[in-house]
Amino acid sequence: MKALILLIVFAALSSCAPKPPNIDEQGVSIKLGCEQTSQYLPLIKGKRVGIVANHSTVINQTHLVDSLLKLNINIVKIFSPEHGFRGQMDAGEIITNHIDSITELPVVSLYGANKKPSHADFKDIDVIIFDMQDVGVRIYTYISTMHYVMETCAETGTPLIVLDRPNPNGFYVDGPMLDTNYRSFVGMHPVPLVHGMTIGEFSQMINGEGWLSGAVSCDLKVIACKNYTHDSTYVLPTRPSPNLPNQTAVYLYPSLGFFEGTVISVGRGTDYPFQIFGHPSLSAMEYKFTPVSTPGASKTPLYQDQLCSGVDLRDYNAHYFTELRQVNLSWLMYAYQSFPNKDKFFNSYFNTLVGSKKLRESLENGDSELKIKETWQSEIANFLPIRKKYLLYPDFSLLDDVK
Repeated sequence: MKALILLIVFAALSSCAPKPPNIDEQGVSIKLGCEQTSQYLPLIKGKRVGIVANHSTVINQTHLVDSLLKLNINIVKIFSPEHGFRGQMDAGEIITNHIDSITELPVVSLYGANKKPSHADFKDIDVIIFDMQDVGVRIYTYISTMHYVMETCAETGTPLIVLDRPNPNGFYVDGPMLDTNYRSFVGMHPVPLVHGMTIGEFSQMINGEGWLSGAVSCDLKVIACKNYTHDSTYVLPTRPSPNLPNQTAVYLYPSLGFFEGTVISVGRGTDYPFQIFGHPSLSAMEYKFTPVSTPGASKTPLYQDQLCSGVDLRDYNAHYFTELRQVNLSWLMYAYQSFPNKDKFFNSYFNTLVGSKKLRESLENGDSELKIKETWQSEIANFLPIRKKYLLYPDFSLLDDVK
């Protein structure tokens, strides 16, 4: 009964709309952690600094690495996540260590042979800075990179400074909880698919819940944003990865991410990744697209040069997502029900992405969307008090209603 009540409350959202993009109630703009220079420059001056960064690590339209170098901060090494330091690599593409052509600094890949920095990588570093734009979804790998950086920091006694950024999907919590039997780099923590936390808040939860190997604790400092709440609607100034090119894709990502565990294309190799979906065999569907090799999907995208039929979701605007505040399973269910050979619909990656076997079983059983969502409501109810312990900002109004 409690789970059903929670589900109903999560659906009754019309009076809980977030504030206008990047502006608080008084019309004051959100200020990012990296912009709070007075709080972290004293912690890094005179130190040998390593920075975990990518193309989204921008302060006032200038890359943070460039800004710090101009301030004579001694950056000795860059650590890069999936998609690389300059954000130009395909999803899943292996990245090797190299020298950055612009700064001439060494770049250590955390998305190649090693996803965790070694103790040797930290031997010439006094402090680590972590600053990247996350999207608030468990399967997005930047929080996994942060986990491993925190682990090495804890093991070597290296302080970590997280420069926080808003979560563009931070106005709700929803989706299946990770079963740790399915733990992987696309899901390391027992949290819902959409966890509703900034990357700074999430780092505090990793530390506080003892999730690092051996339950070690990292010397962690989070530089919080100003004027941000979980009711804020934050529009990303930079695409967080090559295949999330705009705000619509960022909002759709939680609902379309599971398609990556199926034979359905989510538009990689088109101008609209994570805004459309389809397959060559769904010929009855009206929308048509043909994936080709493109930046960010250059390594043979799914169904390259083949005509696909499917659904165009680009007309769903921000208001739809900020009112719904739920993962939309109807598109996944529609694709499964429409697919002619259901035995071939899922691939071996699906349960890993979901973090359990329950969703696939429910889809195969023909369960309704309501019934499927009921299966994770009690887990979300148990997660919310844990999440609350680590929040740095006023929470979204819906949570206040269901305490």
